[in-house]
Amino acid sequence: MSSSLQIGDVTIPGRVLTAPMTGVSDLPFRRIASACGAPYVATEMVACDSFARGRPDVVRRAAIGAKEEENALPLMVIQLVGRTPEWIAKGAKLAEDAGADIIDFNMGCPAKEVTGALSGSALMREPELAARLIAAAVDATSRPVTLKMRLGWDDRSRNAPEIAALAESLGVKAITVHGRTRNQFYGGKADWRAVAEVKKAVHIPVIVNGDIIDAASARAALAQSGADGLMIGRGAYGRPWIAAALDKALDDDRDAGEPDIASRLGIALEHFTDTLRFYGDALGLKIFRKHLGWYVEQALYPADPGVRRATKARLCQIDNVNGVESALVALWSNSALPISAAAHM
Repeated sequence: MSSSLQIGDVTIPGRVLTAPMTGVSDLPFRRIASACGAPYVATEMVACDSFARGRPDVVRRAAIGAKEEENALPLMVIQLVGRTPEWIAKGAKLAEDAGADIIDFNMGCPAKEVTGALSGSALMREPELAARLIAAAVDATSRPVTLKMRLGWDDRSRNAPEIAALAESLGVKAITVHGRTRNQFYGGKADWRAVAEVKKAVHIPVIVNGDIIDAASARAALAQSGADGLMIGRGAYGRPWIAAALDKALDDDRDAGEPDIASRLGIALEHFTDTLRFYGDALGLKIFRKHLGWYVEQALYPADPGVRRATKARLCQIDNVNGVESALVALWSNSALPISAAAHM
């Protein structure tokens, strides 16, 4: 299997992609993941109508950074969501103008606030509307358009192969399939074998998604689905290095290497600093708390899960920047400074 993916005129230098994740894959996360070697990290889901109207929080979700910046992302991917062809077209054009290399269209989000607005995975129940939206995106941009979806709305309507074939006929350049239906949300297990039916239905690259967390699950997902690549979502929480590690593991047929404590500390602090720079101290501290908790949950130390949970709770209560930095250093560099003291610095 090739160690790269070709999506339209864009070559992805790896087979492990990092998913668009609302509230997670903001610009600081994408920058740290890219710095760790991730070949592809998509933006948070961006609502086309709010994006086109310039709503500040939505524009911020689409932020991809200037290509001339020192820490510019090597690849810029914006994911769009919506249900009106006019807004989809405007969103795709804005994404291209902003510098997107790839534009991804969301037909997979299971959240009630999204499906309730008849967007995301709700579109799998409306293939004719989905076709109009996909065509609107493809026609509005010269960039490759990709599609992310689920197996179907529920087990009685697993129509992913049919929608994938339709999308390919409309000009979509790659398909990502989460191996669950919308009604499963994130329960049960991802059905990687069902993704094989999508692979049979199209000639463009297919990427398998769902429950991929390590080298063993990555290999199993690829083997069972026959997919060309894989996408990691929740498995990247607190592990922005995991996509690059899995890519190497797939090439070397080994387990994915995990950073040592010193490397994790450096990654977490760099991520924290960039978050503060992007949002400002007050909002940045608030936004980073979830990442801080995930870094501690995924840590090699403290070894005891109960101690890790208690440590996470204490760190996430610290309400000042210096306190967070000092607490992380104390935790992971054998400092004598206790976390409880660092919280008051």
